[in-house]
Amino acid sequence: MSGAIVRLASHDDGVRVLTIDKPPVNALGRELVEALGTALAELREDGGARCLVVRSAGNHFCAGADLKERRGMSVDQVREFVPRLAAACRAMAALPFPTIAAVRGTAAGGGCELALACDLRVLADDARIGLRETALAILPGAGGTCRLPRIAGQAVAKRWIFTAELFTAEEAARDRVAERVVPAARLDDEALAMARTIAANGPVAVRLAKQSIEGGWDLSLDEALALEWQCYEGVLDTTDREEALQAFAEKRAPRFTGK
Repeated sequence: MSGAIVRLASHDDGVRVLTIDKPPVNALGRELVEALGTALAELREDGGARCLVVRSAGNHFCAGADLKERRGMSVDQVREFVPRLAAACRAMAALPFPTIAAVRGTAAGGGCELALACDLRVLADDARIGLRETALAILPGAGGTCRLPRIAGQAVAKRWIFTAELFTAEEAARDRVAERVVPAARLDDEALAMARTIAANGPVAVRLAKQSIEGGWDLSLDEALALEWQCYEGVLDTTDREEALQAFAEKRAPRFTGK
């Protein structure tokens, strides 16, 4: 919807784009968190989605909590609000198809946590990202203490969270938080190109691969291998698998339908 603070755009190739547009810095207050929840619920039911790009319309991905709003909250209201923000991040992470955060400007606090909830992160070369909460005498409450160590390891997570620093895009890449750093002017194009590369692959296979990777993370190797085979079973009877073999024989690009 034009003018909405969270907008969804659909492309014919299965790529979806979620744009956050709440000037000046996309601060996470009640209104934005509710709008994110609504958009993510819609995406979860989108059977044609193959990959999602999460981006910002302005100069910053998301500077974190709306501290002006937070100052007016009682402790009980904070207890009610922070789990809603965490739920939005969980909804992002739970989407069945791959997600890419295209980070420009600042991604701090809850904004960083939103990016961490995506599968992949592409950063503009002038972006800065970090978990600033301990500098505000709180700690990450929307998944930062859980997702960052799983992405980058405990030592990196502790350094990021304990120091509350903002890190450059290159530092984030060295710490394995960013998969790619690109020129700021090309951020949207590069994120879309990555999404289209993913969307061109068998959508059932990609969804099941995500399920196997995430579901097997904290299982024993034998249990994870059993889950992997269970997911593999899910592609055996698909027409996409037959199409891939036929396309190979005919020396052409496959045309996947997600069936």
